[in-house]
Amino acid sequence: MLTFQPITPEIRELITTYTLPGEYRDNNLSICNLCCWHFLNESSYTLIGKQLVIRFRYHDGNSIYTLPFGEGNTAETLEILHTEAQNNKQPLMFFGSSPYLQNELEKYFEQKFKYHCPRDHADYLYIRENLVTLRGKDYQPKRNHANRFRKKYDYQYLPLTPAIVPHCLDLAAKWCEEHDCQDDPNLQYEQQAMKFAMEHFETLALLGGALWVDNEIVAFTYGAPVNYDTFCVHIEKADTNFDGAYTVMNQEFASRIPEQFTYINREEDLGIPGLRKAKLSYSPALLLKKCRATLIEE
Repeated sequence: MLTFQPITPEIRELITTYTLPGEYRDNNLSICNLCCWHFLNESSYTLIGKQLVIRFRYHDGNSIYTLPFGEGNTAETLEILHTEAQNNKQPLMFFGSSPYLQNELEKYFEQKFKYHCPRDHADYLYIRENLVTLRGKDYQPKRNHANRFRKKYDYQYLPLTPAIVPHCLDLAAKWCEEHDCQDDPNLQYEQQAMKFAMEHFETLALLGGALWVDNEIVAFTYGAPVNYDTFCVHIEKADTNFDGAYTVMNQEFASRIPEQFTYINREEDLGIPGLRKAKLSYSPALLLKKCRATLIEE
């Protein structure tokens, strides 16, 4: 039997040593999400030889794995996971982005997996430079929106630090009241994950920022790298009484994300119509399909 250990902020360097050089760009594999959503998916890891495997659990107790990270004998690692699933009387399942997941699995299990890739869980990837400059016809409405905010308000951008975390949590609580979080389990989960991230901001090495108007925080955001070319924005909250705050927060933060990152992942829309409309309005470069692959046993 394999032994899996919980993924915690204290082992950030160990996990990112494997994940940052990887091929995956989906939000689930940033160190922030791996830690902050552990309460819901039991994210954990094991080392098999020189490779790292991450495991999530479904509410029904079934396990789902990532493909192995790192150099090593992938065929042997996959066979060990197959045996582990059989011993646990569970289906062998893998999680990852398409088409990378399918291409890799077909090398070892030719045409033996079925794939489920729901549109609602596809990540939105944007070119970082596009979100910084907002150039072109597609971004004209965004430029207008940002310009109105800048003309109306004398604002200040500050990097997110532990000192202003309490102000962010106050704004998040206000946002939650306005959006009836108590009636939406998904929003409650988001609040729990965000609180964990804020409490471990430095240990997770998160990057974030906040907008201030008249000594009041009106928007904040934070994120973390997924790999060496993709940075994920995990949370973005704003006071909707300040028209344009979301647009300016997005642009200001994108301009401060290191230039090594070609892409910004702004996560999925979960099939929520308003959220889908908002994410599409920024002209994504790619909708990254995330799939569950299940082995079809003979």
